[in-house]
Amino acid sequence: MVRSQAMNATIAAFAQAGGVGVETVRYYQRRQLLPTPPQAGGVRRYGPEDLRRLRFIRAARAAGFTLEQVGELLSLDAGEDRGRALALAEARAVALDARIAELRTARDALRRLARACASTDTGPCPILAAFERG
Repeated sequence: MVRSQAMNATIAAFAQAGGVGVETVRYYQRRQLLPTPPQAGGVRRYGPEDLRRLRFIRAARAAGFTLEQVGELLSLDAGEDRGRALALAEARAVALDARIAELRTARDALRRLARACASTDTGPCPILAAFERG
């Protein structure tokens, strides 16, 4: 059913089939990640290739790629640009590892502060005091 809607879908049906909002579709169009179909009878219609592209964008974003990187991935040829796609994926994995390390450090600090807060009912709250110190 989703596929048949996408064959000749309005922007609302297209966005729904792609799992995004209408404004997200428009944003991707402004960023030139999605083409803007011509109007026919005052309405733009989206086809299966548009839906494939939208789903590609969503999957790449879910993998942590920036919109600029998504644009580059979209421009690559699946048969000829494997090396570049691999390099982008490896660089993204390194960046995600760094972010995961940052988040673990933040989580551990919050857990220490929460334990300190729970261990006493007197004096200033260790959580608030830590944030005030900056």
